Amino acid sequence: MDMEEPPHLFLCPISMDLMEDPVTVSTGVTYDRRSIERWLFSYGRTTCPATMQPLANLDLTPNHTLMRVISSWLDRGSPSSSSSSSPSTSSLSSPVHGLETPLSRMLAEERLRSALDDLEETPFKVTALKNMGSCMAGDVAMQSVFVASGGVEVVGRVMAQALAESGVGGDFSAFSACEEAAAVLALLSLSDEASVGLVLAPECLRPVMVLLQRGSAEARLHAMDILTKISNAGAGDQWVAGIDVDDVLKSLLELLADEVSARLSSRALDVLLDVVERSPTGRAKAVEVGAVHVLVELLVVDADDRHVAERILLLLKRMCKCPEGRLAFAEHDLSVASVARTMLRVSDLATELAVKVLWLVSVVAPSDKVLEDMVLTGAVSKLLGLLHVESAPSTKQKTVRMVRINEVFWRQYPCFPTGLKDNLSLLD
Repeated sequence: MDMEEPPHLFLCPISMDLMEDPVTVSTGVTYDRRSIERWLFSYGRTTCPATMQPLANLDLTPNHTLMRVISSWLDRGSPSSSSSSSPSTSSLSSPVHGLETPLSRMLAEERLRSALDDLEETPFKVTALKNMGSCMAGDVAMQSVFVASGGVEVVGRVMAQALAESGVGGDFSAFSACEEAAAVLALLSLSDEASVGLVLAPECLRPVMVLLQRGSAEARLHAMDILTKISNAGAGDQWVAGIDVDDVLKSLLELLADEVSARLSSRALDVLLDVVERSPTGRAKAVEVGAVHVLVELLVVDADDRHVAERILLLLKRMCKCPEGRLAFAEHDLSVASVARTMLRVSDLATELAVKVLWLVSVVAPSDKVLEDMVLTGAVSKLLGLLHVESAPSTKQKTVRMVRINEVFWRQYPCFPTGLKDNLSLLD
């Protein structure tokens, strides 16, 4: 049978976890040893966390009576004596998703509301936020309770406060609280207008952007999840309008260049697409800070990853619509080869996008280097191969026009495909 919820007396007032080693301070309040030692010795506090009264001394007296009662309660709740190890189970993050009663659900919801009420005042924000995240993960109903109880607004204020504290004194724990707050927000769907509006508020959006630029890998992923959800809710223009485009682009390209993880790279490409598309200066700025070079390098490595390849090709197509983008593309020795490699290999969409990129650099504003690379790397052969397979009419038309326009230049190379007229006659 399921273990019942632990009595409130068994929970540490600081962590709200079931106490493993209860100790009593001079005010008579009992805490779990690990939590109170952190309060006293890591944070240098000299007050009782529950009452905020000054402590007469820092002695921690083991509460053997309470320990025996907790052990007895655990023994009664265990299916067998072999499984009676003492878990460190948070009352907030205890499972509510499986077998549950209406009463246990109601209590879990009430604990979440209570945790939100106390969040801005507790010195243990990281623990409280982690417990909230555990409570809400995969539970849409609890997420709805969180939103309805003003959770987005509260967590937004906590992020702003934590960021300010970390900036003033270099407080690492405060920045960790900011990261945990973002992890909680990233759990939400952020599909309703009210929640999106709260996240878009400067006091909440600014910490998200700071995490994107200098957070841990996980925090950056959470920040990008939040931004992606906002865009999916139709508010992409609003968050892009409130950022420093240069700084964001540099952070995204740094993530892509470092290739920390496939998931980070994939999400960074999604956010980069948003910025390039929605910011009036996004495309030019992206080219200026080296986006074309980074994207080509990434395409060389991940050409077979459909999600990554399609997004890179879409970004290259957008950037090659401006002269600076086409110049940057032409300057990279592997640009033509990496784009051509995706044709007839990754997906129909990738092939279509690759043809559009090559069209922009070989017809709209051709350069001898690009034209030479196209014939030497086999891009021209790939283009002619398109004429023998089913593809979009516009793609075939661009292919034929590219070859016809550049035929004279390409014929000077021995590797130029023979039977050109037979290939072109397929669309005549």
